[in-house]
Amino acid sequence: MIESIPSFISDAHVTEDIFAIQAKEDDTAEVMALLIQTAEWFKRNGSTQWSGLLQGEDSHNTKDAIVRGQVYGFRSGSRANALAGIVMLLQQPSAWDRELWGEEGHEGAAYLHRLAISRDFGGMRLGEHIMQWAERGVRFPGQDRIRLDCINSNPFLNSFYRKAGYSYMGEAFIAVTSLGFSKFEKVVSR
Repeated sequence: MIESIPSFISDAHVTEDIFAIQAKEDDTAEVMALLIQTAEWFKRNGSTQWSGLLQGEDSHNTKDAIVRGQVYGFRSGSRANALAGIVMLLQQPSAWDRELWGEEGHEGAAYLHRLAISRDFGGMRLGEHIMQWAERGVRFPGQDRIRLDCINSNPFLNSFYRKAGYSYMGEAFIAVTSLGFSKFEKVVSR
């Protein structure tokens, strides 16, 4: 018997046309295809962000995250429910988050990963709308802040998160990857 996954969506409305859903196992292939499409887009634009996905490596174990109810999809009502974007929201820090942020200060924090927008919906500020939705449209008991990270060599994402109101919290160097990552945090009213 499959256990019911609690939904924390308090408001599914993202834009006039886009609505949020909690991804289900049936959505896995579509979600993974969007992540790979996004990794390819990053690569074409000179970033190594998510390059592991192009070699079949998924450091965030998206398939299991879907089963755990941690992946949210964003569908278009006017385009036959096409998948316009996704985001992963964790109520507890992953091993990756603990490596980046250290072992202290995780109380009250949710972790945002894998924000991806379909290129079919590019130029519509959907990433911005999904970030706003993550702050108001989903509620996790006892959590009042969202943390996220991105590769420090991606100027677009670093600027995007600052413009979204996230505070830069420093950089973490991960020896295994030989890369630096920018850390961001935003206190949100829940």
